[in-house]
Amino acid sequence: MTDVDVIIIGAGFSGLGAAHRITERNPGTSYVILEQREQIGGTWDLFRYPGVRSDSSIFTLCFPWEPWTGEERVADGVHIREYLTATAHKYGIDQHIRFNSHVRSADWDSSTDTWTVTVEQGGTEKIYRGRFVFFGSGYYNYDEGYTPDFPGIGEFAGSIVHPQHWPEDLDYTGKKMVVIGSGATAMSLIPSLAQKASKVTMLQRSPTYLFSSSRYSRTADALRKVLPRRVAHLIIRQRIALLEAVSWFLARKAPGFIRRVVRRAAIRNLPHGYDVDTHFKPRYNPWDQRPCLIPDADLYAAIGEGRAEVVTDRIDHIDSTGIVVKSGAHVDADIIVTATGLQLQALGGVTVSIDGGEIKPQDRFVYKAHMLEDVPNLFWCIGYTNASWTLRADMTARATAKLLAHMKSRGYTHAYPHRDGEPMPEKPAWDIQAGYVLRSLHALPKSGTQRPWNVRQNYFADAIDYRFDRIDEAMVFGRADQPAAIR
Repeated sequence: MTDVDVIIIGAGFSGLGAAHRITERNPGTSYVILEQREQIGGTWDLFRYPGVRSDSSIFTLCFPWEPWTGEERVADGVHIREYLTATAHKYGIDQHIRFNSHVRSADWDSSTDTWTVTVEQGGTEKIYRGRFVFFGSGYYNYDEGYTPDFPGIGEFAGSIVHPQHWPEDLDYTGKKMVVIGSGATAMSLIPSLAQKASKVTMLQRSPTYLFSSSRYSRTADALRKVLPRRVAHLIIRQRIALLEAVSWFLARKAPGFIRRVVRRAAIRNLPHGYDVDTHFKPRYNPWDQRPCLIPDADLYAAIGEGRAEVVTDRIDHIDSTGIVVKSGAHVDADIIVTATGLQLQALGGVTVSIDGGEIKPQDRFVYKAHMLEDVPNLFWCIGYTNASWTLRADMTARATAKLLAHMKSRGYTHAYPHRDGEPMPEKPAWDIQAGYVLRSLHALPKSGTQRPWNVRQNYFADAIDYRFDRIDEAMVFGRADQPAAIR
């Protein structure tokens, strides 16, 4: 058995950020990071498909305490992995990571105020015990992506690939490829695939909002030349976060304006006479689903050069040589890529129990977007739907560190959020209408409509709340009768 103060699950942005913030504010705190995979990176180690990149600015995706020094503002997956690995090594976080550690369960013991975490490591079971558990394991199932049960899929004679598990040895040179889907994954894949494949077809049921911007930032370059690195990074980060917030606000308050802006950009970048309204005019309002970023309009460029095409239709069935759509047309394919989304999952699929009784995260309200109702000393990191993941992840890590310091200074061994029992209206924790969210709402914890139980998608409002946060709001603190000696 290994005893530590804090058990962190996941070695991606969330887990590494939590390790830094917790020990920064609470020097001497012992911790371990349990990572299911063989190396650092989380999502950015899992996704290895061609063209994988950040779908928001790297200046807000990176850590606020470790500036991004690369030239690009939309970073490739390999550079993000390198950044995370280098950061973990620089701050000594990598020494605390235990790789190939699949967390199976976590049980809270109220008599000692400790979590017992059961982990599978290389086929053997190992036990970790800690005062606190921090889930930096994201929001989806790492083991299995989502693929609809397409009629006739078993008849296809070529290869079928899900981007979540891209084969390293897949040779698509000169092949006809069909990418099913029109989300961020498809938008990243297609321009890259088109460089080697003979033809790439994006098959979508309906269009997505696409925003094009330069892969590089002249403003960021100028600021980094005249200001100290950390000062420049802070200004760049806040500027981009503000621009993202303003664009989201405009999309919600003036959707017609954003529609026109997006449509004009498509017309400007696509060949003259292209059927923009069929393939790039969404039926829903901006930000009802998350829009996609296409750096330097690379998708439009691939279409204009004849290396990629778009088919907007529904799938009727799959046969041995491709896909038949509802209109009766046949889309030839040697390889089908199912960029059809994720399967949502709370707390990494770990079985969580209190004194032996299992709890279901979906039955609990979320407190300040990072704790669960009546669950002691447990934290869950989840990002925004309308901004970079790390904006909220860093806030969650700092809130965790702040609570740990508060408890230590007063001798508390447990803390949990508690409602007063009054009925409270519920709302979805994620307010976008994406398919992967709508089909899995039952998997996520509940959001209320009143603070501190209201999960918002508003970074600046949350940042203000955090600054003036009352740490004892709706919180129950206490001490175990016989607290375990962790160290």
